[in-house]
Amino acid sequence: MAFGKGHHLHLIDGSAFIFRAYHALPPLTRKSDGLPIGAVSGFCNMLQRYVETNTGDDAPTHVAVIFDKGSHTFRNEMYEQYKANRDAMPEDLRPQIPLTRRATEAFNIACKELEGYEADDIIATLAVQARAAGGRCTIISSDKDLMQLVGDGVEMLDAMKNKRIDREGVFEKFGVYPDRVVDVQALAGDSVDNIPGAPGIGVKTAALLINEYGDLDALLERAGEIKQPKRRETLINHAEQIRLSRRLVLLDENTPLDFTLDDLEVRAPNPDDLMPFLAEMEFRTLTKRIATQLDVDPPVIDDMPTAAPDAPEIAEVPFDRSGYTQVSDAAALQSWIDDIYERGHVAVDTETTGLDEMTADLVGISLCVEAGKACYIPLIHKARASDDLFGSDDLAEGQMKVDEALALLKPVLEDESILKIGQNMKYDAKIFAQLGIEVAPIDDTMLMSYAMHGGLHGHGMDMLSERYLNHTPIPIKPLLGSGKSAITFDKVPLAEAVPYAAEDADITLRLWQQFKPGLHRTQVTRVYETLERPMVAVLAGMERTGIKVDRDTLSRMSNAFSQKMAGLEDEIYEMVGRKFNVGSPKQLGEILFDEMSLPGGKKGKTGAYATGADVLEDLATEHELPRRILDWRQLSKLKSTYTDALQDHINADTGRVHTSYSIAGASTGRLASTDPNLQNIPIRTEEGRRIREAFVAEDSKTLVALDYSQIELRILAHIADIPALKQAFQEGQDIHAMTASEMFDVPMDEMTPEIRRRAKAINFGVIYGISGFGLARNLRIPRSEAQGFIDRYFERFPGIRTYMDDTKAFAKEHGYVQTLFGRRIHTPNITAKGPHAGFAARAAINAPIQGTAADVIRRAMIRMPAAIQDIPAKMLLQVHDELLFEVEAGAEDRLINAARTVMEGAADPVVKLDVNLTVDAGKGPNWAVAH
Repeated sequence: MAFGKGHHLHLIDGSAFIFRAYHALPPLTRKSDGLPIGAVSGFCNMLQRYVETNTGDDAPTHVAVIFDKGSHTFRNEMYEQYKANRDAMPEDLRPQIPLTRRATEAFNIACKELEGYEADDIIATLAVQARAAGGRCTIISSDKDLMQLVGDGVEMLDAMKNKRIDREGVFEKFGVYPDRVVDVQALAGDSVDNIPGAPGIGVKTAALLINEYGDLDALLERAGEIKQPKRRETLINHAEQIRLSRRLVLLDENTPLDFTLDDLEVRAPNPDDLMPFLAEMEFRTLTKRIATQLDVDPPVIDDMPTAAPDAPEIAEVPFDRSGYTQVSDAAALQSWIDDIYERGHVAVDTETTGLDEMTADLVGISLCVEAGKACYIPLIHKARASDDLFGSDDLAEGQMKVDEALALLKPVLEDESILKIGQNMKYDAKIFAQLGIEVAPIDDTMLMSYAMHGGLHGHGMDMLSERYLNHTPIPIKPLLGSGKSAITFDKVPLAEAVPYAAEDADITLRLWQQFKPGLHRTQVTRVYETLERPMVAVLAGMERTGIKVDRDTLSRMSNAFSQKMAGLEDEIYEMVGRKFNVGSPKQLGEILFDEMSLPGGKKGKTGAYATGADVLEDLATEHELPRRILDWRQLSKLKSTYTDALQDHINADTGRVHTSYSIAGASTGRLASTDPNLQNIPIRTEEGRRIREAFVAEDSKTLVALDYSQIELRILAHIADIPALKQAFQEGQDIHAMTASEMFDVPMDEMTPEIRRRAKAINFGVIYGISGFGLARNLRIPRSEAQGFIDRYFERFPGIRTYMDDTKAFAKEHGYVQTLFGRRIHTPNITAKGPHAGFAARAAINAPIQGTAADVIRRAMIRMPAAIQDIPAKMLLQVHDELLFEVEAGAEDRLINAARTVMEGAADPVVKLDVNLTVDAGKGPNWAVAH
């Protein structure tokens, strides 16, 4: 039957599937021969999921996966620089591209490509043909270039977000409807595809112009009427460039195809083709699952892919919302509790009114005891009034009272014999703690993933679900909305809240079922059990305690910074010879590179010069003006980011600031502080150090700071086995002065602060793989001089170069590096080519050092509560190598002795360092004095 009315065509953007699969999965290799297959594995899982989910009344009648064939197309004949800026394809992806074509054919799905044309042109032609024949077309892609096709029976589907894109969706993206998308793109250009467009005109401005003048031709014809001089000149002077850009972005709807729509009819997978291909790829889990669905015997696969860390497994129980229930009364909840006690574990998740655990209200609790069986206990969802607005206090029916539900759950959540499983359990633990419930013991799927997969990908639940369960969770954004119309979860109708919340608990349990044995397989059980899981309770306690911040001190600092900025502005104006907006990168660029003719000026897509910190740091080695600009910017950042913003973070009830620590934020194990970030307060300048004066002790208490002395250099001396550094530390020498003396042949008694400062910059810079270029920026000295320092450093300490070379070689062979405590930091880009190669190598070199230091302080923090439990003191903050405490006056020395003992012995007994760890201590009424 010929394609026509009632038929539905699906066109899958093959390249989007491939690159999503490549970046989503660990670097898998086929065990039998080492062939990279990570992208093929992800691609096959996506095809399988597509086939499995596209059934029912709206299922496609015709489908094809469309690929690009080669990189040279007719657009390169129009414009030689088209897509010239794109990075080369990763080496390990190249051999997988043909395998994705074979995979498509193995699934019995039409696979189409055409020399000289892009996949988008084929998609455009087929979509137009389907529409002309009276059928419908869904383009499965989120590529903005395809949005010009939407309308009149053609829509797009963003498979990642499960979001359909219609005419209104296109308008939301571009500010115009599909028939004018090409005009907007022609003006805005595209730096990724190297489409020039009109300099200085972005998408928003382009949309305004097209909406005002009707279309691109009318705009260019009437460009002389535009009142804004610069915009008028841009359109007049670049008219031909803009027209060229339009030809480049316009899709060819008449691509010469050698097949018809009828050739794309949906066909069921043929086991005789699909099973051998999956077996050849050695996809054991996927092969078994598809064999079950097709009701055939799976082929025997002797080997399975190896990975860094392990191949993703797919949950065998299908996701089905019919297994999610709403708990509305005590009897129903008790039934769940009985089941929990019988099983000995439960996945728990909370829904709240916000992300700040100190101020958010508990809206509901979800529980899951087995895959596919989960519930949601709503507590304070609002009822909708007759006019579809929420009543101020009216609660929806069918909910339990908060006190009643918590009274039943408290014994379970605090029972040591019941394991509570969560995703980012620290958040839920703090919510329950605010309500008087101390949740223990816990397992955390986010931290399990972090222990196994650190450095490979993020560890959020949605991403983990897609990667390891092949399931896209219900998105939160459609439930809550965005912008000014956004609502909190207590206003989500129960019919929508129940499946969303219950699914979160279901996903969490399934991830736990996979990750728990995965810890053992990847040999990181000790890392998770000793460095990750115990941190949840420690950090939750610190975050709830918070630290007192004096608002008046911050206000005075803000005023002082404003005055100092004004003084710097006067100096800058005097150098330039006139006033200008110091905070304007555009005006500054014109002054530096047009008026003063300083070297290194580069214009971006907007036509403005780049004036970022890296550019100014380079210029600062040769000219005073960029130095003053950098000083002004630093003060501006201190004021806006800290002295102004910190005042908004002071909790109204406690008078304290409650930062939140991300345990799984950095691949090396270092903690990250957010809302507010207290770890990036600058301490290299006097103004930055002064901000710590605002962090104060409560009345009758003292702040005590303990800080590891040069811990990363000590670990470097141990790992790289550098006798000179080890001896210096054992003798208690000033390591920076010793380095300066060694390198610059300056006797210790003749050491100057400037020489020592340079040696310190080199000491720490070398650990981070700093280049002569980077050191020149840091010290504001010529590059040749900086490179000379580094060269002499390696001559004096050759063991460091050996360590660097050995570490890079290990990373390339194994795909990860390791701390002294067994933490694995994966290095997926270590074999990459191009601009990212150097960064990946430097990260690999630094990771064992920085990661070991992070592990040491974690071990200290985990042991600290027990060590100081008899002292009237609390641990408040962790900032890199420093711990900050608040202690009752008179107990400072007891705290210092106890904490120092824990910190200096934190590596024992797992690691015996050749160099002792030493801790400096200070105390005072505020953080600045204590530090």
